[in-house]
Amino acid sequence: MTVDRDKNSGAVSHFIDLARGIVPPMHPAGRPFVAGAAVATLLVRRFSRRAGVVGALLTAWVAWFFREPVRTTPTRPNLAVAPADGTVSHVVDAVPPAELGLGDVPMTRISVFLSVFDVHVQRLPVSGAVRQVSYRPGKFLSADLDKASEDNERNTVWLTSTEGHDVVVVQIAGLVARRIVCHVADGDKVEVGRTYGLIRFGSRVDLYVPQGSRVLVEAGQRTIGGETVLAELPEL
Repeated sequence: MTVDRDKNSGAVSHFIDLARGIVPPMHPAGRPFVAGAAVATLLVRRFSRRAGVVGALLTAWVAWFFREPVRTTPTRPNLAVAPADGTVSHVVDAVPPAELGLGDVPMTRISVFLSVFDVHVQRLPVSGAVRQVSYRPGKFLSADLDKASEDNERNTVWLTSTEGHDVVVVQIAGLVARRIVCHVADGDKVEVGRTYGLIRFGSRVDLYVPQGSRVLVEAGQRTIGGETVLAELPEL
């Protein structure tokens, strides 16, 4: 009997592990939205079963939108990994955001566009320290436009990597996005691949790396946040 119980317990535990691998955890910022959608669903279901089904599907979609899957991040020195899931829209030389005061020396900017179907948490591209976090209000142009980097609402994080490189990551609001969430502050010590923010609901993330970096992606390529290596940074 004890052996059967152990087998059943092991089977249940294995099933739970499989389920966790298929259904990723949800970012805490999504909980109020899921709760609100669930309450609304219960209310409308009292008047219409069809509306209740639609509400249940909407609630499930909201929970799915705020998913935060576990990722395995490369740890080799002098790598900059993707800060977001999405599609590379631009790889250009550009001056980093003016609010950082880094001057007018261009860096290499890799832009990743996130559709509403992509994971919307942002992950740290390098390990090191946060030098400066700066928020700037702006427009809500379509995030796939090149000028969105300059004109749209954004939140900028300047990092100094463990190896001493200046790296900048910018959360940019899009046509639908109306809220940027950032969980790091000046002086924080950070680890590559860890979640640091979120954008709702469709957006773009720019990564600025030093000139001389070896860019490993091209426009049109898909990225996996916290896993895809975007660039190899130069030796110092």
